[in-house]
Amino acid sequence: MPTDTLPRQLARTRRFSLGAPTHPTVSADGRTVLFLRSRAGDDPLTRLWALDTDSGGERLIADPAALGDAGQDVPEAELIRRERARVSSSGITDYATDATARLAAFALGGALWLADTADGTVRRIPTATEVYDPRPDPAGRLVAYVGGGALRVVGADGTGDRALAEPEGPEVTYGVADHVAAESMYRTRAHWWSPDGTRLLVARVDNSPVCRLHLADPAHPARPPRVLRYPLAGTANADVGLWLLGLDGTRTEVRWDRTAFEYLTAAGWDGHGPYAAVQSRDQRTVRTLAVDPADGATRTLAERHDEHWVELVPGLPVRTGSGALVDSADLGDTRHLTLDGEPVTPPGLQLRTVLGTEGEQVLFTASAEPTETHLWTYDPATGARQLSSAPGAHTGTRRAGTLVHTARTPDTPGPRSTVHRAGRPTAELRSHAQPPVLTPRPELLRLGPRELRATLFLPTGHRPQDGPLPVLLDPYGGPAGQKAVRAGGWSDLISQWFAEQGFAVLVADGRGTPGRGPRWDKTVFADIAGPALDDQVEAVHEAARSRPGLLDLDRVAIRGWSFGGFLAALAVLRRPDVFHAAVAGAAPTDQRLYDTHWKERFLGRPDEHPERYEASSLIGDAPRLERPLLLVHGLADDNVLPVHTLRLSSALLAAGRPHELLPLSGTTHLPTDETVAENLLLHQLDFLRRSLRR
Repeated sequence: MPTDTLPRQLARTRRFSLGAPTHPTVSADGRTVLFLRSRAGDDPLTRLWALDTDSGGERLIADPAALGDAGQDVPEAELIRRERARVSSSGITDYATDATARLAAFALGGALWLADTADGTVRRIPTATEVYDPRPDPAGRLVAYVGGGALRVVGADGTGDRALAEPEGPEVTYGVADHVAAESMYRTRAHWWSPDGTRLLVARVDNSPVCRLHLADPAHPARPPRVLRYPLAGTANADVGLWLLGLDGTRTEVRWDRTAFEYLTAAGWDGHGPYAAVQSRDQRTVRTLAVDPADGATRTLAERHDEHWVELVPGLPVRTGSGALVDSADLGDTRHLTLDGEPVTPPGLQLRTVLGTEGEQVLFTASAEPTETHLWTYDPATGARQLSSAPGAHTGTRRAGTLVHTARTPDTPGPRSTVHRAGRPTAELRSHAQPPVLTPRPELLRLGPRELRATLFLPTGHRPQDGPLPVLLDPYGGPAGQKAVRAGGWSDLISQWFAEQGFAVLVADGRGTPGRGPRWDKTVFADIAGPALDDQVEAVHEAARSRPGLLDLDRVAIRGWSFGGFLAALAVLRRPDVFHAAVAGAAPTDQRLYDTHWKERFLGRPDEHPERYEASSLIGDAPRLERPLLLVHGLADDNVLPVHTLRLSSALLAAGRPHELLPLSGTTHLPTDETVAENLLLHQLDFLRRSLRR
């Protein structure tokens, strides 16, 4: 197939995510693996499946298409959860199980469904309200769910539906994560069962202090605007607390100094009791607390400080079977895994995520080389041990001796999930994801004195005698995101597609991007613009120096989305001597208009450090524009609000600076509509060709 069909394939397959297995759960005996997957690479309807680790055979457990019209109308709370989690499929997009994984609960169209994963029966359970985030108790007798902002329980047999906590006002919810927790802290959960199934630990969120914003749809002016509770940098956060709720109607508030520690970053309940992690507003201190289930009192298990910010590692804190606290510590230039405060991983191995514990063993991912993420285990008897070997990005889950290992490697078109169980042949969670119509061929580079990790994509068959190529930088370039990795993801396909249109495409990860240690991470403290831009400039110059005659530095463009969009606009505004055109999608142009937890982490509070916000925002740079700039933004984006791009466009117009603006009606932070996603890439290509006069 010709390469110009890639934009359509990317759109149709939702960036090749459809048909790939996700969300694996291993049963208590290790003999069954549950997972989600659609039937084909262009089928958006996700189903619940089970794999038998003895035979390697698969069974379909729950198919939304066979459950009537239950999946048609999705409650607003579920739509918000999917947006925070960047879920682009439909159907069963999440599920939870009891302790054995025999009973699985999921919501479809606001209705509660329970599946017996052993015999394959699926039942709709009547509930008093629509259902969000249903979770069975460990014994599978009851299901807790959120409905109408209340935390409710219902029997697995459909009886006894009742509220354990009801909202005291229209802005109060029980069991729903607040915006910054879901968007910036990796915490989407907000209720946790006790191991004996008699009580729950539940987050109570009062959004009444939070800024009230309105997001209208200009394409449908008759519809009322959507009201957002969005905590802009420097403004009030939601009031978040924790409650212990008993099935007998008892309610006990969990007590800590919520004035000093207003962020609830994590919580849970294990065999040693309930626990929580809380963070100060300046993010320089995190406390891990043990909660007394009798009276809600807390005591400090650990406390971490950092002069810039304490990094939140996904999956932490957690405890081992004996109660040892698993956490992290930034020591020197290494982010270590710790056990009861003691580092248990070697210098130079950067902790990325903690995937879980079983007994005294800890499963985690870490990087010795930032372009690779490997699967590791730690056991006090044997120490830290690497489980994966092939270059790539690895993750997994493990229980009862069964390991599900998911790998993205340069030589495979998508993730591959294999199941390993002692004494059994290796099985595979089959993927139905479509193979891409082209194969990316990135060349991994280390550029300049900082050894910036970068990848270079060239047109197929390009020869030195063909002459220099116009250059397209294609970065993300900011905190929490890497693109120059040996994982063969969908972003490599887009970069290769642009290369096939006649560009040398350079992707560079500069300072602040993950995987290179705490010092590298925190070089962007107080200035998220300068180091990021300087590293892109260094990358293009060093790449040209290392490949004489290949890159045409008189024709250099840059494109990006989200932080990458900010970086692209920044490049043409502040370095027009280097960058000659830019495409900026969903760019946060005014840092005061993003959320508290994310922006204050790097820039502090705007009333205390206004100069940092000015230096890292783009509105004041509008009069400097002298290069072609295409601005793109989804008008339904509730993460980077459309006002970012509209304000920059207004400032450019007021300064008499011509530019192009492409609004995407009904589009959130990432386009999912096939027509929009396909034509957006084609429009960018046309803009770049026009701007570089090709």
